[in-house]
Amino acid sequence: MTAGINYVDEPERVAVALSPLRRQLLVRLRVPASATQLATSLRIPRQRVNYHLRALEAVGLIELVEERQRRGCTERIMRAKPGAIVVNPTLMHTDETTPEPDGALADQHAAEHLVGVAAAAVRDVARMQVRADEHGKRLLTFTIEADVRFADPAAVHRFTEELTELIARTAATYDTEGGRAYRMVAAGYPAPTAEVPADQ
Repeated sequence: MTAGINYVDEPERVAVALSPLRRQLLVRLRVPASATQLATSLRIPRQRVNYHLRALEAVGLIELVEERQRRGCTERIMRAKPGAIVVNPTLMHTDETTPEPDGALADQHAAEHLVGVAAAAVRDVARMQVRADEHGKRLLTFTIEADVRFADPAAVHRFTEELTELIARTAATYDTEGGRAYRMVAAGYPAPTAEVPADQ
């Protein structure tokens, strides 16, 4: 079982987690701590820390793990919820539909199209992982990665055409009527560590 995903798809919840101080608190709360401990390490008033902790708890990004009695007061020990925080990357779009492949090279080789498809994949997988965790099930996914060095932009286009044909043939072999539908996305982009001209 995975550590889980804390999926955030409401603008209000995203806004709560965005401030620099709240992000610091989420990082520090990977290890359980009290408001007093956090205030001491960050050198800010405990009341200020408490305010931000209440906001993070209200949207489900942190949770109570223990209450301790200390000097007549109750000290609450909080921690960030286990797992990655994944924000719905399509929140800025009014249309949440997943871009459908249409075979047009203008889209096939457009960075905007890749970003849209990747955003939809993050949204869909995160939602399904949360549901799978809730039911104690495993979400079966697969990831294929490879590094390719292309001689020129024309080689990128030839590679894309050949890969498209290969995937279509393989998909046809395994496609079963009534089977569990999967969406496969094959994408490529210049390695970020290399300086690549814009036309490549």
